[in-house]
Amino acid sequence: MLLLASTEPSSLCYVETVDIDGETNLKFRQALMVTHKELATIKKMASFQGTVTCEAPNSRMHHFVGCLEWNDKKYSLDIGNLLLRGCRIRNTDTCYGLVIYAGFDTKIMKNCGKIHLKRTKLDLLMNKLVVVIFISVVLVCLVLAFGFGFSVKEFKDHHYYLSGVHGSSVAAESFFVFWSFLILLSVTIPMSMFILSEFIYLGNSVFIDWDVQMYYKPQDVPAKARSTSLNDHLGQVEYIFSDKTGTLTQNILTFNKCCISGRVYGPDSEATTRPKENPYLWNKFADGKLLFHNAALLHLVRTNGDEAVREFWRLLAICHTVMVRESPRERPDQLLYQAASPDEGALVTAARNFGYVFLSRTQDTVTIMELGEERVYQVLAIMDFNSTRKRMSVLVRKPEGAICLYTKGADTVIFERLHRRGAMEFATEEALAAFAQETLRTLCLAYREVAEDIYEDWQQRHQEASLLLQNRAQALQQVYNEMEQDLRLLGATAIEDRLQDGVPETIKCLKKSNIKIWVLTGDKQETAVNIGFACELLSENMLILEEKEISRILETYWENSNNLLTRESLSQVKLALVINGDFLDKLLVSLRKEPRALAQNVNMDEAWQELGQSRRDFLYARRLSLLCRRFGLPLAAPPAQDSRARRSSEVLQERAFVDLASKCQAVICCRVTPKQKALIVALVKKYHQVVTLAIGDGANDINMIKTADVGVGLAGQEGMQAVQNSDFVLGQFCFLQRLLLVHGRWSYVRICKFLRYFFYKSMASMMVQVWFACYNGFTGQPLYEGWFLALFNLLYSTLPVLYIGLFEQDVSAEQSLEKPELYVVGQKDELFNYWVFVQAIAHGVTTSLVNFFMTLWISRDTAGPASFSDHQSFAVVVALSCLLSITMEVILIIKYWTALCVATILLSLGFYAIMTTTTQSFWLFRVSPTTFPFLYADLSVMSSPSILLVVLLSVSINTFPVLALRVIFPALKELRAKEEKVEEGPSEEIFTMEPLPHVHRESRARRSSYAFSHREGYANLITQGTILRRGPGVSSDIASESLDPSDEEAASSPKESQ
Repeated sequence: MLLLASTEPSSLCYVETVDIDGETNLKFRQALMVTHKELATIKKMASFQGTVTCEAPNSRMHHFVGCLEWNDKKYSLDIGNLLLRGCRIRNTDTCYGLVIYAGFDTKIMKNCGKIHLKRTKLDLLMNKLVVVIFISVVLVCLVLAFGFGFSVKEFKDHHYYLSGVHGSSVAAESFFVFWSFLILLSVTIPMSMFILSEFIYLGNSVFIDWDVQMYYKPQDVPAKARSTSLNDHLGQVEYIFSDKTGTLTQNILTFNKCCISGRVYGPDSEATTRPKENPYLWNKFADGKLLFHNAALLHLVRTNGDEAVREFWRLLAICHTVMVRESPRERPDQLLYQAASPDEGALVTAARNFGYVFLSRTQDTVTIMELGEERVYQVLAIMDFNSTRKRMSVLVRKPEGAICLYTKGADTVIFERLHRRGAMEFATEEALAAFAQETLRTLCLAYREVAEDIYEDWQQRHQEASLLLQNRAQALQQVYNEMEQDLRLLGATAIEDRLQDGVPETIKCLKKSNIKIWVLTGDKQETAVNIGFACELLSENMLILEEKEISRILETYWENSNNLLTRESLSQVKLALVINGDFLDKLLVSLRKEPRALAQNVNMDEAWQELGQSRRDFLYARRLSLLCRRFGLPLAAPPAQDSRARRSSEVLQERAFVDLASKCQAVICCRVTPKQKALIVALVKKYHQVVTLAIGDGANDINMIKTADVGVGLAGQEGMQAVQNSDFVLGQFCFLQRLLLVHGRWSYVRICKFLRYFFYKSMASMMVQVWFACYNGFTGQPLYEGWFLALFNLLYSTLPVLYIGLFEQDVSAEQSLEKPELYVVGQKDELFNYWVFVQAIAHGVTTSLVNFFMTLWISRDTAGPASFSDHQSFAVVVALSCLLSITMEVILIIKYWTALCVATILLSLGFYAIMTTTTQSFWLFRVSPTTFPFLYADLSVMSSPSILLVVLLSVSINTFPVLALRVIFPALKELRAKEEKVEEGPSEEIFTMEPLPHVHRESRARRSSYAFSHREGYANLITQGTILRRGPGVSSDIASESLDPSDEEAASSPKESQ
């Protein structure tokens, strides 16, 4: 919606975009000044007749290009004039606007993906295997039917006098025999397996819900499996795509440390000088929420004897764009700050608790309470922060009349502008290095006293630059840079973007499990990289590739015969990628299906080079040259191509980007939209066919969660939208470790063992029918007793299978977490695949052959009471051998033995004994001889020791060779692996390379941990006064105007958009 006016000064509108990009800090949108002034009443608002020409609907959340044509004049529009669907209006009573996009054309709807039916890899494999089994059964039945046809024809030729028995034709009888065999062998088609697997999936989901070690007590959030069919996928994850804000971090910024005049002040330890009561009670403006306590620093502040300490806190109280909201009437000293970024809020709040309280501001003044003394500073100029300057400065006149410049910013730009470099500056650099090791977000503070004549001369040039109609931004940056020289360093601040508990340990453990973790965030690059180091996703010995380097690698990927990413020099270096959404928009072909913008937004600041920019350009060129030499890339860019070749190259670059990213230890994507998050997940699935997991806590993560194979929602501060669209719910990111390495791996192991054993037992029991058909003239006569066939999958073999699927554990939960390398078997599909399926089928067929032919050969040419050559005795012996053989197989494969396991095996055998005794009893035989024909068959077989020896022999032949193979093969495999490891030596280990010169580093010995999530624009609002006073437009007139009845109808439409 195009913002036309609001009740705030200058038609500002404060919005929270947590559902769009996950950021909780307030942002502002502003109406055009012409609509703010002209649409001063509701009557004028209702008569508004403007035409907006804009770009076609697209998914770019941070860009908008349009034009408003009104009263024969045109006014340019950008994203700052637009209220997006999904944002929340804060601190604004009423706003009025014109709908630009509606329904599915809105940007948030363009970022919504399609609902995908999620199926596991084992589920898809099972569907294929069932088709294979069905086709195989049909073919076997056809072969047996043809065998019946040949045998009947031969029988009729030899016994022509029995032709009356076979009244039908051979073809008709073969047709009916085919269906007889198909019904008889239908048990081989594992329909019951799908029923049992649903019980297993449900049981494993319940175990996740019951796990108290994944219960987050502070928010009363237990783990919950919202989907019961994806448990085994948790054991096969290779890529994790994580949000940053609220997922890896707590979204809480705290003042952690500071360095003043080269001395570091950290929080006092609990055991020494940490006070039991709040040490800031002397300050009536203290909010009582500051957790930073340092007695020595507090003493220096209160004695007010150290000038550096005084200027340090004064700078934090003055140099910012924070606004003071109206205090509650019951607590006039309880100030409420409204900050453009959480960093500024934390710094101003820290200064407030230490006695330097920011009270209020006007267009040209800032009022500070310094240790109980109220002081008013005249603001002469505010030099705003932006991503190129990486600093903010405020030029003020003190109450004594002196002019002073206060500056805060990145260490790389502040140190370039210092008056001198002495011992204090070097000590501060060491402190910054220590802060970087602790992954704290740092800002350097400096100031300068400005002489009156220098200010007068500078003020004239600043005024001239402000009045320019062309290149105004470049001229202002030049003037700002002239003033921001010869600074005196005061110190540095260190803010902690607090991680959730256990995040570094969890990421470290998951990386040992061969899981790659990508961070997809809507936040700025500096803050995302800082969190990457904080959670140990990035390390100092990694080579972090940036956009130009990535582009050069991708451009030469296909020119090098597609073998660039497999070169030894590249595969042995720890790589990391840091990219942003604009780069993805240019790179990924899938995004180009959208209409492009009418015009590209150009940051005018980037056209002007900062002091020291030429040196950074030299370092970057040197870094790129070294990178090209190391990886064999051509120094010159590839020649230009025609449109068709360029299009083909772009498609190939998309594949190359995914290949390159998959070689990296870490990937961080910044300033990405929800659609881009989902697109990245989809590209990895498309080109690598791996199991992906997405985890997030906000509405902007929903598309990513739905696109990934497994979606995990965190119940955090950003609402329950992610939870409601997820497959699994967790309270903290650290629980992901247990969800994957314990529950996921157990579920995968259980379902794989269940599937392998189910196929084995089906083949071992049912293939006997095929062998028996070869000896009964292919008549379709069943070998087993009918009740054995009916109860085999229901009672005799079901309980051990359910135990395997629900309770089997190869190692304990503690060992699973201690040895994350065990997780790799699921990623490689080692426990169940086509080869394992063939092995299970072959094993089952072999067992059936042994049971049938061993019994047949021993019973041949026998007679007497101990003979079992009759059909019923033979069937009982084969059935008993089959049941005991598959039971021994269960005993061999189960590794987690409990009383329940023993009970399931004993119950299965007990059911067989009870049911066979019942179905073969005399009283049931007397009731229905045709239904219960096997009278005392089991009893007669079991009473003969010689027959029991035959059963024992069959079971032994089925068991001992398999046991020997399972003991010998792993031992030989382990021995071979040790020999290969000794032969290879350390050559296969990934080595770390000497860091290449980095464009953001002043020296190679220290990494800059600068991160500041400020947004440009607030300084102009303050200096123009538009954010401080109520304007003459809608803010006053609409609020106070009393409508007459004739105006009510006209005003009803805009009111509805409040």
